[in-house]
Amino acid sequence: MMEDTFLHKGLRKKLVEEIKRKGIKDQKVLDAINNVPRHLFMDSGFVRFAYRDQAFPIGAGQTISQPYTVAFQTELLDVKKDDKILEIGTGSGYQAAVLTELGARVFTIERKKELMLKAKSLLPEIGYHPRFFYGDGYAGLPTYSEFDGILITAAAHGIPDKLIEQLKIGGKMVLPVGRSYSQNMTLIVKTGENKYKKSEHGFFVFVPMLKGKA
Repeated sequence: MMEDTFLHKGLRKKLVEEIKRKGIKDQKVLDAINNVPRHLFMDSGFVRFAYRDQAFPIGAGQTISQPYTVAFQTELLDVKKDDKILEIGTGSGYQAAVLTELGARVFTIERKKELMLKAKSLLPEIGYHPRFFYGDGYAGLPTYSEFDGILITAAAHGIPDKLIEQLKIGGKMVLPVGRSYSQNMTLIVKTGENKYKKSEHGFFVFVPMLKGKA
């Protein structure tokens, strides 16, 4: 059942207040979190966990990210309406829905086919229409570049050069960089053909970004 009840809406409002207290300031991001029905991205048995500010397993060894983390990455990316955004790691599709809610044109890649197919059937059903791709996130989507922004939702060991090439000058990439136990949230701003500025924004924990398709 694709229901979004007053109870769900009330719980979402509380969640938004919680992530606001934790430091998320961008009202557009807070509104997007408030509008996307996160419980629909989880199995019905886990609906009561949907509006807790925590990550939760979604199968295939992956998780639906903590709402605060989704909001933090999205705020850092500074998405404008009609921005062309590449998301690496579709997962449940929740982050793609938040980006679409902000008015972005979203291209999302997932290396695990079962997750990609699940998100591809769910999102249009609840009104979100990103473009879905099954493939290797490290390769990106050169055919569709250049992108205004790239968001990576898995831990990378370094800055993927192929993805920087697919950013337009002035474009931003947000990604967690580091080893498996902890990563530093990193913002890349492309300043020239082979130049970029890098800043770090605190520690998070993500599943690792893997090469190839699964």
